[in-house]
Amino acid sequence: MSQGPRSGLAAVSSALLAMSRHLEVRDVLKTIVASARELLDAQYAALGVPDDHGGFAQFVVDGVTDAQWKAIGPLPRQHGILAAMLREAKVERLADVRTDPRFEGWPSAHPDMSDFLGLPIRDGDEVIGALFLANKLRSVDGHPPHPPCRQPEGGCGFTAEDEELLSILAQHAAIALTNARLYERSRELTIAEERSRLAHELHDAVSQKLFSLRLTAQAAAALVDRDPSRAKGELQQVAALAAEATDELRAAVVELRPAALDEDGLVATLRTQVQVLDRAHTARVTFAASGFRALPAAQEEALLRVAQEALHNALRHSGADHVDVTVNRRGGGAVLRVTDDGGGFDPHLTRSAGRHLGLVSMRDRASGVGGTLTVESAPGKGTMIEMEVPGG
Repeated sequence: MSQGPRSGLAAVSSALLAMSRHLEVRDVLKTIVASARELLDAQYAALGVPDDHGGFAQFVVDGVTDAQWKAIGPLPRQHGILAAMLREAKVERLADVRTDPRFEGWPSAHPDMSDFLGLPIRDGDEVIGALFLANKLRSVDGHPPHPPCRQPEGGCGFTAEDEELLSILAQHAAIALTNARLYERSRELTIAEERSRLAHELHDAVSQKLFSLRLTAQAAAALVDRDPSRAKGELQQVAALAAEATDELRAAVVELRPAALDEDGLVATLRTQVQVLDRAHTARVTFAASGFRALPAAQEEALLRVAQEALHNALRHSGADHVDVTVNRRGGGAVLRVTDDGGGFDPHLTRSAGRHLGLVSMRDRASGVGGTLTVESAPGKGTMIEMEVPGG
């Protein structure tokens, strides 16, 4: 945070741009709170997203250290002033929150607060959050803010202009928060689609193993009387096929979890998916990474989606015996490369024939995060797809 308040159109514009830059709900909430505290020159700011059980699904604060927040204890409930804001959906501007008849106190470790400004964040008729500030700071002759005033009548509390500014911020916060929720929902649907596709591939692989196992068992049964030695060999093959089928089923149980890009990072997520595809296909699928450093979430997701599309093309259409995936550091960014030794194609003819093989979507994903996509292929020469993204 800056040492003093910022005001004017530039400060408001900066805050709104900061909100629009993030797609994760938690990041949007933190940006809204920090922007509100800075713009309105407050000591404390918080934003709560209510749940349906009288509490808050998410609660973000600014101006409180991690140690202080931990000492405060459990998240607040929807009571007192907070409940009134959520229920009545109106602005609350108080000279001293402690003297309001609705005030119900706070935990012993909670910081002391006096002047208070809060308002709901609304999406149409729905209240999707509550944003509030406490302890207006004072700037004197352009110098850094003084400690908050403890005399409400002294005129240093939040003003009507502060209320108007926070209302504008809240309107844009509603848009940013709604967009972030839609983004997360879209990502959940994308992950569900990937899981469905992966499930289909694993189902095919397991079905093939079980079909082979059944035929081999039938052969062993037919040979057991007239050729026990050959029957023994067939039974050994049955055991081997059963073990392979067990491995495939275990993979289906373990690997069909939602993609853990946020938790595990790009390299671990790609490695896991490549291992599954290697089991599910006759082609050999390998993965290697070197020097990779974590990138912003949008860039890592774009790299993952391009890798998945390229792998799908290679395994379904190229007839490759070997598909290789690598991720390496390049400058401050990274480069993804997916190569196969399959039949290849003429990229120009593919484009003119209206068969894009996902190349358009891959290029869109690359350009969407400031990256580039290179496709090298020719009939009989295999294919190389390379995506490079800059550092964040």
